[in-house]
Amino acid sequence: MSEPFSVRVTVRGYETDTQGHVNQSVYINYAEHARWTLLRTAGISQTGLIGKGVGPVALETTIRYKRELVAGDEIDVTCAFEWSGGKTFRIQQFVRKADGTVAAELTAVGGLLDLEKRKLVEHPDEIFKELASDPSLFGL
Repeated sequence: MSEPFSVRVTVRGYETDTQGHVNQSVYINYAEHARWTLLRTAGISQTGLIGKGVGPVALETTIRYKRELVAGDEIDVTCAFEWSGGKTFRIQQFVRKADGTVAAELTAVGGLLDLEKRKLVEHPDEIFKELASDPSLFGL
């Protein structure tokens, strides 16, 4: 597993629910934001992926809520890829408050979809290596 990449986010008031804490669906948005920020930081753009004929897909996401987040909280969302050598990969993510308290743990299973065949590609790690200017951010 690679060292986690991290992005800072400020919780916005409109992301909270009637209890005053972050709505459950917003955690998916935070995780997705961190993943796309990692891709861009590593030199991979949506245009580059489409040009290669592939697109990332989420196959499974599990969230464990640990502590509530409220409007104004500064959080860090991490992202670390784990490669199995097959068609899929895992992404381990943590949402941490600025003081280091873990607010949520997310584990996702993803893959790269061949946009023409509509099937997962055999070795997504190879495509990430080819497209990335810094594959080390993916643990490659």
